[in-house]
Amino acid sequence: MTLMPRLPRARTAWGSPAFASTLKSEIEALPAGSLPLDGATTQGGRVGEQGITVTVLQAEDAGHAIHARVGVFFTEVVGGCSCGEEPMPVQTHCELRVEIAKADAMVRFVLLPDR
Repeated sequence: MTLMPRLPRARTAWGSPAFASTLKSEIEALPAGSLPLDGATTQGGRVGEQGITVTVLQAEDAGHAIHARVGVFFTEVVGGCSCGEEPMPVQTHCELRVEIAKADAMVRFVLLPDR
């Protein structure tokens, strides 16, 4: 059973100038596998162990929750490409919707389709 992550510092910072930087740092500090990045790989690889970089693109109050759209830059590790450097790391990007419950700071991540 996977535990739902919480983002309590981002919830507390909501409405302040510190929100975007707090959300960014809290997401980047989550344990590997907390984000649905497997669905964003583009070359049949796996999500690399290297850290991620998050950019906060938009945020809004949704009543019971805070909704944000973030860009996530990560490494996809592609194997079996016969290109000499096996496995080959490829930088990739996706966008996620982040839903932070105001009541308990529980978060849900939704992978957004490519635009």
